[in-house]
Formats: sequence, C-alpha cells, structure tokens
Amino acid sequence: MATPRSRRAARQRARRKRAQHRARRLALFGIVAVLALVTLILTAFGSSSPQRVAATVDVTPVASGVPPEPEILATVSNLQIRLPIAGEAVTAIGFHGSDAGAMELDPVGRQVNEGLLARLWRRIAGSSNDGPVWYQLEGGPGTEVLAVGAAPGTDVYSPVDGTVVSISPYVIDGKAYGSRIDVRPTAAPSLIVTLIHLQPDPSLVVGSPVLASSSKLGTVVDVAAVERQALAKHARARGNNVSIDVHPAAGSLP
Repeated sequence: MATPRSRRAARQRARRKRAQHRARRLALFGIVAVLALVTLILTAFGSSSPQRVAATVDVTPVASGVPPEPEILATVSNLQIRLPIAGEAVTAIGFHGSDAGAMELDPVGRQVNEGLLARLWRRIAGSSNDGPVWYQLEGGPGTEVLAVGAAPGTDVYSPVDGTVVSISPYVIDGKAYGSRIDVRPTAAPSLIVTLIHLQPDPSLVVGSPVLASSSKLGTVVDVAAVERQALAKHARARGNNVSIDVHPAAGSLP
C-alpha cells in the first residue's frame, strides 16, 4: 500500500516529467522558428541577388525592325510610359533622380537592388512582383529619369501616343551625340516626354504623329564612349541606353 511519502514522490516525478516535456516542446518550436526565419531570409536575399555581368563578354543583341511589346514601365499622372525597345534587346532598366525639373515617375514592377528590409517585407506581405525588374541607379535619389539599356544601333520606338514637337542635338562637351526628341503625349498634352541618346529616324520631323510601341523614333547612339553611364554597373553594352523623362510643357508652368 502506498504511503503518503511515496505518493508525494510520485507526484513530484510526474511534475518533473511534464516540465521536461514542455521544455523539449518549447526548444523544438524555437529551433523550427529559427530555421524558418533563416530560410525566409536566404530566399528573400540570396536567390534574387542580381548577377554581375562579365566585362569581357558582350553578346548584346541589336534589335532592328522589331517593335516592342506594349509593356508599361512607369506612370506619371494619367500618363503611361511604355517600353521603347524590343524586350530581347533590353540590357537593364533603371531609374535615377534629376534636379532639372523633371517629374517623379512611378516605376512599375520590382526594384532589384532595394534594401534588405524592404525585400523581407515584400516577402512577408506577399507583394506582387508582376512587371519588369528595375534598378535604382546612382546619380541622385529619386525616379525622375528612366534609362532603358540597349546596344548602340538598336531601334527606339515612341513610349507614348503623341506628336513630335522638337528635335535638337544632344551636346556633350561641345559635340553632338545623337539628339533630344520631345513628344507631346495625346493623353496628357500639358506634359512633354523627352528622349535622349538616340539618332533620329530620317523620316521623323517636327509635327510627326507617333504611336506608342509602333512608331520608330531612331536608334541608340554610343554615348558611353564619351560619358560614363550609371546603367553600366548593371548592364552590358557599357550601359548605353535611351533616357526618358517627363516635364510640364512650357505653357503649362504655374
């Protein structure tokens, strides 16, 4: 027959066993939580890291006579800025700031080189990654200027429906390298869409109507030969690109 002392001892042993079981379960939960967090971080930060492009090999295709798909790269107000170059010829897409009065663009898609916390939050929140990937470039914070990388000679198409209102030389150190083309968009006539780093198509004149993704404006020029491009850090063809910004038309300034 069990004595009071033996019963107390049995209860103490049972309590110790229950405590040990709880401790093991807590330890197991802690290990699982740590492994889950490490897996999430590695997935968020490891697999999506941009690949560095080998500097010794450049097999960038030159797209000629191939119009781009009507993919939206950015918006500003009610205006959509569409891809001006055939997708297979694009080396990279980037945005950078400007102090020349350009309007801030709202990029579409996912920033490749965003901060670690932002990337982790995107993973946790399940934010959509639909759309093109793009880089935040050196040259000032902000997204006022869109650079679409491509090899020299690649065809450039209008990023908006509209009318050409100006064609002028793009000058670096007193020498022209291609032209600046200004387009007044049909959807936002109080704005001007400006493209630089391209050689105008011979048929293009002031007053020419243009259609997004259909009307050829010109070809990419080799501006990287005389001026380092911010896109060079992320793209082949030395970062050559067509650069696009949007600003209010002169008569629309307050």
